Amino acid sequence: MTPDQQPDPSRVSHLRVSPERAGQRIDNFLLSLLKGVPRAHVYRIVRRGEVRVNRGRVSAGYRLREGDTVRVPPVRRRLPGNDAPPPELADQLAGRILYADDQVLVLDKPAGMPVHGGTGVPFGVIEVMRALRPREGYLELAHRLDRQTSGCLLLARRREILTALHRAFRQGECDKGYLLLARGHWRGGETTVRASLDESGRIQGERHVRVADSGRGATTRFRPLALYRLDGELATLVEARPDTGRMHQIRVHAAHAGHPLAGDRRYGDPGFNRRLRGVGLRRLFLHAHELALPASADWHFSAPLAPDLVALLERMEEIT
Repeated sequence: MTPDQQPDPSRVSHLRVSPERAGQRIDNFLLSLLKGVPRAHVYRIVRRGEVRVNRGRVSAGYRLREGDTVRVPPVRRRLPGNDAPPPELADQLAGRILYADDQVLVLDKPAGMPVHGGTGVPFGVIEVMRALRPREGYLELAHRLDRQTSGCLLLARRREILTALHRAFRQGECDKGYLLLARGHWRGGETTVRASLDESGRIQGERHVRVADSGRGATTRFRPLALYRLDGELATLVEARPDTGRMHQIRVHAAHAGHPLAGDRRYGDPGFNRRLRGVGLRRLFLHAHELALPASADWHFSAPLAPDLVALLERMEEIT
């Protein structure tokens, strides 16, 4: 696919994959092309087989190869007049840029905002940032954070940079550090959890990841930093460094190790969450505090622990 090749929204298009697009997932490929099309609809047309690669059906995780021919069906996009995000969303992000140059932009993402719009959520970080920077020629997510996770989020400002970053993330060349609060006293110093994850499950319509030998390999390193107590309940502040990038990996691995995350309604401990909610925790305690990119780029970014999480720790007793 050449840079100026775009699908025609009024009819079926057949696009040939260029070397620059090789290795990209089909869902990310479509999302970058079909601006204004709800994310849920993009996944729906893939699931229904309306999107085809070399005349065959593919899953959303299929990685494109140079020379592939992608069939894109006609799609309806949002009208331009409806593309402006509410001012309060723009205000949330306007002062949260940690770093920007001609290649990347790093944002301290607030908790509660998804990285992209979808069903029932028309605007995410990427849509708001494009609205804030209307003269930006190119701006795409280089990776993702869960909606309730705060901290370092990387955006690419050039197509070739996005391709290089995707390759680096796939090959484990990017070092990501997260801070989390886990239930109980996490003993034994640094711990490495190696447990395959099955991402195909659903509970009440929501994606639910579980540890299973049939899943994809996943590794997370956990390092306890400080121990806290609240009314006899112990909790450990932990740094996590995932060596792979599976869905909900840190949350599931921590729960698998016996230390579910504070505020995790999907994989956590309801009683633990309820006690912390009583002292002000209103979301998942997970913060992407550090991101280091390949040595050749010499990029290292950090985001301070979010104020609401700092306030929670101050309400607890630190045990030295």
